[in-house]
Amino acid sequence: MVEHADFLVELGTEELPPKALPALERAFRDGLVARLAEARLGHGEVESFATPRRLAVKVQRLETRQADQQVELRGPPLRVAKSDGAWTKAAEKFAAGAGVPVDALVEREEEKGAYVYAHKLEVGASATALLPQLVEGALAALPVPRRMRWGAAEAEFVRPVHWLVMLLGGEVVPCEMYGVTAGRESRGHRFMGRERVALDAPADYPRRLAEEGFVVADFAARRERIRAEAETAAGDAGGRLVLDPALLDEVTALVEWPVAVTGRFEERFLELPEEVLVATLQDHQRYFPVRARDGRLAARFITISNLDSPDPGAVRAGNERVVRPRLADAAFFWERDRRAPLAARLAQLDDVVFQAKLGSIGAKSARTAALAGRIAGSLGADAGLAEEAARLAKCDLVTAMVGEFPELQGVMGRYYALADGEPEEVAAALEEQYLPRFAGDRLPATSTGRILALADKLDTIAGIFAIGQRPTGNRDPFGLRRAALGVLRICIEGGLDLDLAALLRAAVAAQPVEADAALAGDIQDFLLERLRGYYLEGGGSLVAPHDVFEAVLARRPASLVDFHQRMEAVLEFQRLEAAAALAAANKRSANILRQAATTGQEVDESLLVEPAEQALHARVRALAGEVEPLVSARRYTEALVLLAGLREVVDRFFDEVLVMDEDPAVRANRLALLGQLRALFIAIADVSKLGAASA
Repeated sequence: MVEHADFLVELGTEELPPKALPALERAFRDGLVARLAEARLGHGEVESFATPRRLAVKVQRLETRQADQQVELRGPPLRVAKSDGAWTKAAEKFAAGAGVPVDALVEREEEKGAYVYAHKLEVGASATALLPQLVEGALAALPVPRRMRWGAAEAEFVRPVHWLVMLLGGEVVPCEMYGVTAGRESRGHRFMGRERVALDAPADYPRRLAEEGFVVADFAARRERIRAEAETAAGDAGGRLVLDPALLDEVTALVEWPVAVTGRFEERFLELPEEVLVATLQDHQRYFPVRARDGRLAARFITISNLDSPDPGAVRAGNERVVRPRLADAAFFWERDRRAPLAARLAQLDDVVFQAKLGSIGAKSARTAALAGRIAGSLGADAGLAEEAARLAKCDLVTAMVGEFPELQGVMGRYYALADGEPEEVAAALEEQYLPRFAGDRLPATSTGRILALADKLDTIAGIFAIGQRPTGNRDPFGLRRAALGVLRICIEGGLDLDLAALLRAAVAAQPVEADAALAGDIQDFLLERLRGYYLEGGGSLVAPHDVFEAVLARRPASLVDFHQRMEAVLEFQRLEAAAALAAANKRSANILRQAATTGQEVDESLLVEPAEQALHARVRALAGEVEPLVSARRYTEALVLLAGLREVVDRFFDEVLVMDEDPAVRANRLALLGQLRALFIAIADVSKLGAASA
């Protein structure tokens, strides 16, 4: 009968990196679970725990021993293992290695010849013997970019290790790891709990840690406790909490025994832009802002203390004392930056390097302005506004506020532009130039913002490609993949019907380095690969399979809006009953035409002798007059619905007509007919790639 026992491993360390803690917890749990499966150790529910000073995993009902199993080992070919009916030295050596008598070897005939096999019972190892290496393997595989050593030890981990708990049932699993011997003693809160908490069994964890150690070991439970306490504290202060999930995660990773404390700051600081207040409180101090009932920020904040102090007033005063100079600095920057208009900072941009080979931020702004003007002209938008926005776009980078709060680039540009009396459209564009910042982020709402964001991203992509620093593997230091997705979304979702190839040629030509003539095409290929993911993964409103994307990609439309419209049409066509047959017919036509290497010619009606080919020609000629205007008007769905009506005559043609006729003239005429048929479809998309053609 299989025996079970709960298992607990806890690794105690110095403070772990807070932003990485959730990922470390998941990786430790998942890595250990995977290794238990590889080791054939069954178990029940698995729980993981993480605090600033520990990573832990508790496994319920872990099998205490591997099950015995029959193992089959393949040996040498029979011709090597036996000679004249007797076992050879090779067979004896194989049997000895397998741990079975040579007479226990069995022969088996296989496709590639006869081989000998050994069967033996492999006795399962105990969990106690296996667990140390399984745990150590899971810890070694944690996603830690840089490990460290401490003291004179050779062991490496993300932070120095101070204790190790490893219990199987009530017994300590004997082992040593990172210079620490496993035991049953965990450690409580640095200042509040018992220094050491001796655990009798895994089931004691995490209750004993909470009761005796003042440690909430469960990350999710601690997170929920912080959220609830902070919201209650904000409500008691007469407002509501501004809750950023990323900040909540980070604060959860910084404390073991959370206690919400309400603080206040001077009302005069509310005159600062809201984003400045939020950045000061949230990003710099790890405080939660509070909104008043009217929706505006209140002069309050909620901080999470890592202890239940006997003097909460002192904790509150300490946090208020820390935030005051931060807000005072921000107020000073706000006042000083507004003494000069943004335009007065243009000359400073010439002294800020964008990239060594691509020149200064000032030079980049000039290139972006020229490209923005070109885009605006193509769209019939106000080129003057676009160029002015591009000229001022990076000026806030040299302000004192953005120097202190880099995350406010663009945001402060908008505020300063409004203070300078710039048009609201220009001011909004200064913030919108960075959108979208990530997948799913909002897009620029203004026309000038869309144009500026597109021009800026295209200039960056063109420049970095021109100096040979395109993304490779996981390396993308300039964020070109993100910029590419932004280009795609702005054009498609923003409805910017532009000649992408022409814009790329212009962007490449404007770079201060000499570029290969094919570079613009390479960049377009890069963008189209990102477009593939956009559609296949449902990045926008449309989810499309690989074959539909390939069908449209074959046309390589110049405009991304046009590309999207064709995608919609092909998806609709694919749902029609006739689609599969017509896709197959198109593939067959494409293969025939490719093998025949035809150059295209007009159909000679006098050479159409079979009724089936006469019928097809009549239908193709009739539909051409209807389809071509629809294609010109980009009414692709209507055009494909009309073409779906060809199914019957196309099927009949291939059933009754031999295309590759012995008579060269008849053969060439039938090939010309197939070329005309295929041209009707290929004007929209290469439907031969639909269905099985994409495999």
